[in-house]
Amino acid sequence: MKEFKNKTMFITGAAHGFGQVIALEAARRGMKIALVDIDAKALKDTYDQITALGAESIMLPTDVTQEQAVDDAIDTTVAKLGHLDLLVNDAGITLPGRMWELPISDWEWIMHINVMSQVYAMKHAIPIMDKQHTHGTILNVGSIAGLLDTPGMPSYHATKFASVGLTEATAYDLQRAGIDIELHIMCPGFVQTDLYHTENHEPKRFSNPDDPYYSSDAYKQGQQYAKQVITHGMPIDTIADTVFKALENNDFYILTHPEYNGLIKDRVDRILHHGAPDVRVLKGIM
Repeated sequence: MKEFKNKTMFITGAAHGFGQVIALEAARRGMKIALVDIDAKALKDTYDQITALGAESIMLPTDVTQEQAVDDAIDTTVAKLGHLDLLVNDAGITLPGRMWELPISDWEWIMHINVMSQVYAMKHAIPIMDKQHTHGTILNVGSIAGLLDTPGMPSYHATKFASVGLTEATAYDLQRAGIDIELHIMCPGFVQTDLYHTENHEPKRFSNPDDPYYSSDAYKQGQQYAKQVITHGMPIDTIADTVFKALENNDFYILTHPEYNGLIKDRVDRILHHGAPDVRVLKGIM
């Protein structure tokens, strides 16, 4: 994607973190922006910042774990802003907890928000973009956790590996179908966002506060670890520039933390040599 002025972006997770800074940079580049998030109050703050920059924008409080809600938000965007050029699937959560401890309701929630929200948006947006007969762009926000594995958050790894595979496989299908849509998958490491406040954005149908896991030491330790690594992560102020440069260069994989390249290589080497995960490799790194 080379030109941004007067193009329309639909972005989920726009109230916080990556979504907010990407939306603000889009506004500076003259884009029209549909802001989507379940957190209506925080979304209004992003909207106010966007409009203060002079950008045309609409805000759409939406639970993107529901397919019809995503479809309606995309249709509203096209109806009000006239086009759909850039889809950014940023909404996501993290849930620390070992596989056998994390409640099934949390597994269902993280699968819906980290994977199915991207499926819903792409399934509805791709035919719209194709019928426009103009170049389209889709950016899925994954994670370095979709390219390498670590202990303590298998649900997060499962969903981020799924996001990477979804994006890669869809890129093949778009090429075979001759559809003019470019895909990108962003795989950042730890960045200073509010991702460790995941529980504040949980839809009621996934809530299960009486599960004993939430009073366990394992849960408390997982929450503490998530806060530590995120608050000590990379400052967020470089992310928007990284994203837009990657879009301009048509970079498929968007990486932010080169210090993890060795772990990615280790995983590939293990696969090729039939090796098993070895937690000792992570000593001093994670």
